[in-house]
Amino acid sequence: MSRGPLYQNDYTPQFSGHETFPLRYGWLKKVYDRVAETEHDTNNRVTCWDDDAIARFGVGKNMVGSMRHWAKASGITEEPALNTVKTTRLGHILFGPRGLDPYMEHPATLWLIHWQLAAHPEKTTWFWSFSHYPAVTFERDGLIKKLERIAKDRAWSRVASTTIRNDVACFIRTYVARLPSGKVGHDDALESPLTELGLIKAIGKKDGFRFVRGPKSTLGNGVFVYALLDFWSRYSSAATLSFEAIAHAPGSPGRVFAFDENDVAARLALLDDVTGGALRWSESAGLKQVVRTLELNDDAKLLHMPTDYGALAAQEAA
Repeated sequence: MSRGPLYQNDYTPQFSGHETFPLRYGWLKKVYDRVAETEHDTNNRVTCWDDDAIARFGVGKNMVGSMRHWAKASGITEEPALNTVKTTRLGHILFGPRGLDPYMEHPATLWLIHWQLAAHPEKTTWFWSFSHYPAVTFERDGLIKKLERIAKDRAWSRVASTTIRNDVACFIRTYVARLPSGKVGHDDALESPLTELGLIKAIGKKDGFRFVRGPKSTLGNGVFVYALLDFWSRYSSAATLSFEAIAHAPGSPGRVFAFDENDVAARLALLDDVTGGALRWSESAGLKQVVRTLELNDDAKLLHMPTDYGALAAQEAA
């Protein structure tokens, strides 16, 4: 049986929540601000998403629900209790009063958000597509059928075919810009900022797509270290992590960033310099692995990430 969290008996799939709207520019900042101004109230969920929020965002109720979904899935907000919504430390660093990138104009933010969506198993289609799909190219209907098959094989309850189809459509629109046409305007064609990453491309045939594997020039080493430690914290508590896991395990940097093995190896070779020796690439005794001398916690994950943003990051991280 395949490894990974989707194949654990206690896994609960998620194919909805976004109301069929992909993440759009400006949404995360708007949600962060709304939550920040209401989180002094320990029971702020109703206050946060009431009619005032609908009026302020200038969108319908369903789209407000979508904005809430994406902020939570991206790790910008959290809902630790039934009636409570809070901002997160990552949200504060990116979108707070001295936020590094409040309008998601820097590629580092886009890579971080992609990581949050695709490396964590909560969003089933995102996680399975990047970590388990067995080919580089796919067709929309083929992806839908494979997800329907795993839902049946795993006996996931209350998973309707229509729900999976809508989720796959949203997944594709998250990463593939729609060409402007008579029915689709320029704004809709660029509705998701993650299309800028170029991780999935449309190919000639109708509803055909491919994952773009290879080096990612806009992905900084700070975000890569963040992703590596985030994956490590869920995968193992050991002081070493194998190259095989980093390159190929479900939810790993190699899978989620669509790297080839050489791309992963090139990144790992830089770890010693990037982290000041806190992470070290080792090939001793025939074992290819990363050795850590730091704890697997939020402080460690976030320490090097801001450096991808330049001088402003040093002030925010101080």
